[in-house]
Amino acid sequence: MPDFCESDLGFDPKGEDGGIRALDAHQTGHFAGRPAVSCPDPCQFLRRMPRSRRSSARRHRAALAVQALHGGVRMIPAVELRDVSWGPPKGQDILSDLGFAVPQGQIMAICGANGAGKSSLLRLIYRHHAPRSGVVRVLGQDLWQSRATAVARNVAAVLQEQPTDFALTARQIVALGRLPHRRGWRAGLSLADDADAGIVGAAMERMHLTAMADRSFATLSGGERQRVMVARALAQEPQVIVLDEPTNHLDIRHQLELLALLRGLGLTVIATLHDLTLAAGFADRILVLAVGRILADGPPDQALTEATLARAFHVKARIDHSGHAPRFAFHL
Repeated sequence: MPDFCESDLGFDPKGEDGGIRALDAHQTGHFAGRPAVSCPDPCQFLRRMPRSRRSSARRHRAALAVQALHGGVRMIPAVELRDVSWGPPKGQDILSDLGFAVPQGQIMAICGANGAGKSSLLRLIYRHHAPRSGVVRVLGQDLWQSRATAVARNVAAVLQEQPTDFALTARQIVALGRLPHRRGWRAGLSLADDADAGIVGAAMERMHLTAMADRSFATLSGGERQRVMVARALAQEPQVIVLDEPTNHLDIRHQLELLALLRGLGLTVIATLHDLTLAAGFADRILVLAVGRILADGPPDQALTEATLARAFHVKARIDHSGHAPRFAFHL
């Protein structure tokens, strides 16, 4: 599995702290309009860093989840869940007693077996499900004490399900990301102004969609539709991006390019991933769910242990640490 670029991991070989630096929240901005920490070439993530330094970098950034400090002042977590449980009406809890905080700018992957509650957890974060108990906060605000449009300015979601019966072009789908930012009489208009058009165009260019901007969304392949939905999320200019299996339908190169892009945005990213090798190479922190509860939460090398994987997936796991990234083997 190729590694990501050193700047993405918060690694500075000339830094006074011996090579580890925390990303400054004031230096990592929106996708459009402010500079972001990114690889100038999507393939720069092929540069290799020694595994010991990668682990140290991830442990340092994961520690921000506990400390959440910046310049000696406590930062507001991007996402925070406290004592959260959820289940369908008149049904048993699917998620129980969840509590964690994700600092601004952190990349977190959620892993677990089918039915563990991964997608349900994401739905709580992007305000689709209201918790049965507890509270979900984004940037310090209770989601269910905030207006939906206000939440949508801060949280964008990319889901697995993509309707194909839209009579819209790829550009029009991406432009939907600007709706939360429209106010007053402009709110219901489908036409974008010059500023919105520039943001939409930049998002499509970043996802390599410019050539198919005027094609019908229904005619695109599964991978192309996935990239359109990610571009729509980028056009939304959120502080938090939530993705449910974002690498589904993508070929290997587009998987790696998408994960490198997400790391370079300088935003908080929370994604479910089935591929543990991709998750370990992509995320600062991994949360493992089992039967709706948190089984493990920490840097990849601490969360994805053989014992944890055996409990989460009911298989025997073996992890090979001899390469530049861990490789996983499973058997019954």
